[in-house]
Amino acid sequence: MLHLRVISPADRTDRVCAVLEECPGVANLVVLPGAARRPAGDLVMGDVARESADEIIEALQELDVDHDGSISLDDTDVTVSDAADEAERRAPGHGDDAVIWEELDERTIEDTRLTWAFVVFLALATQLAGIAALTDSPILVVGAMVLGPEFGAIAAICFGVVFRDVRRIGRALGTLTVGFAVAIAVTYVCALVSRWIGVIELHQLPASRPLTQFIYTPDRWSFVVALLAGAAGVLSLTAGKSSALVGVFISVTTVPAAGNLAVAMALRHWSEIDGSVLQLLVNLAGMLLAGTLTLLVQRGVWHIARKRQTAVRARTT
Repeated sequence: MLHLRVISPADRTDRVCAVLEECPGVANLVVLPGAARRPAGDLVMGDVARESADEIIEALQELDVDHDGSISLDDTDVTVSDAADEAERRAPGHGDDAVIWEELDERTIEDTRLTWAFVVFLALATQLAGIAALTDSPILVVGAMVLGPEFGAIAAICFGVVFRDVRRIGRALGTLTVGFAVAIAVTYVCALVSRWIGVIELHQLPASRPLTQFIYTPDRWSFVVALLAGAAGVLSLTAGKSSALVGVFISVTTVPAAGNLAVAMALRHWSEIDGSVLQLLVNLAGMLLAGTLTLLVQRGVWHIARKRQTAVRARTT
């Protein structure tokens, strides 16, 4: 269940309450007249089944409550209430499958911003991947994958394509481009300095690396894995299963390919540069394609479910 809090202008509170009362996925409705001060209005609260949240948000937006008041939803870890259990049972579908498009919208907007944290995490992950390339360490490759923050920007591009938001696509592409450029440059400089002071030598990047060779030798499986990871990543975001993102990070080799590229350039192993670049591009393309298709399918399925729910409700009233 989610906890809904609405600040409603006094002249629209009755209509807000009507929207909530008509929805089968709402329970424990509370109205506090005149409780809100900035913006001024009435405070309306209730518990909402996740699968009904998107419908309610749309209905409240049609009343312009998002402009003249406020709409917020918070996760509720525990709700001990027979009324809430009944509302969750009556709501169509399953909560884990529900998509709250406004939540995904807000999240992907955040992920398009080029922040210091994004650049630093990506640079650190790329340097870990560079060390993994030098030592042929799959453990460090996994660490670099988990640390890399790039999937959020990839998901933002998928969202932008589905909803034709060109500005969001442009910002996310800029964030990815600048982030990877800075991360590769930092790793390249670190590797170059390490070579100059004797920490690593030109021959230290092994010609044969059976444990990490996959990060610079892409094949058809690289694209298949990227497709699966892109679909799983978007599903984990839309369903609120953020823990599944760890598995997504471990399965793709964008950051390891970037780290190998930087070290290969610093140590003049030109034969691995093309493969590293191709691996990076293959992973990005696969995740973008799968993520976009996943969002399109989810949007279509929930549109059909919403139409059926409306038809059933109309027949019962």
